[in-house]
Parts: sequence; C-alpha cells; structure tokens
Amino acid sequence: MVVKLTGRLICADAAEVGIVRAHLPEHIALTHAEPGCEMFEVRQGADPLVFTVSERFTDRAAFEAHQARVQASEWGRATQGIARDYQIEED
Repeated sequence: MVVKLTGRLICADAAEVGIVRAHLPEHIALTHAEPGCEMFEVRQGADPLVFTVSERFTDRAAFEAHQARVQASEWGRATQGIARDYQIEED
C-alpha cells in the first residue's frame, strides 16, 4: 500500500528559511537514495516562508524507515523547531 505525505513546512522568519535552505539539498539526496522512495519534493512557495512538501513511498515500512532516518539526521535536528502541517494517506 503506497504511503503519501503532503503538506507544508512553515518557517517563522528568514532565519528558519536559511536553516531549511542550508540543509535541504542533503536531505533531498538522502531521501531519494532510500529504498522505497518513489517521489520526494520540497519547494519554496509563493510565500517565501512556506515550503510545500510532497512524498510518496512504496509502503508503510519504507515510509516509517524514512521517518526514523529523518529523526536521527542533521536535517531532523536542525529543523525540529520549524512548524509542519502534514497529511498522510495510504492508497
């Protein structure tokens, strides 16, 4: 069953945007290399403080492995205080 995550990463200010931009390239590269990652995009929207997030993993196990890696990663530590508004669906 495919797992999809969509939503937003909502920065409070320019400093948080800087944190996202500094760590995002490595986060994207590491995620794309994960087994079961079918799609992963993070893009800055019209509002420069908001990034849209879209992810798709082959199954729940791949999605959970991604979540565990993120929690233990530099990205996870650096962005832990940045607000997130995510929805997760399984097809």
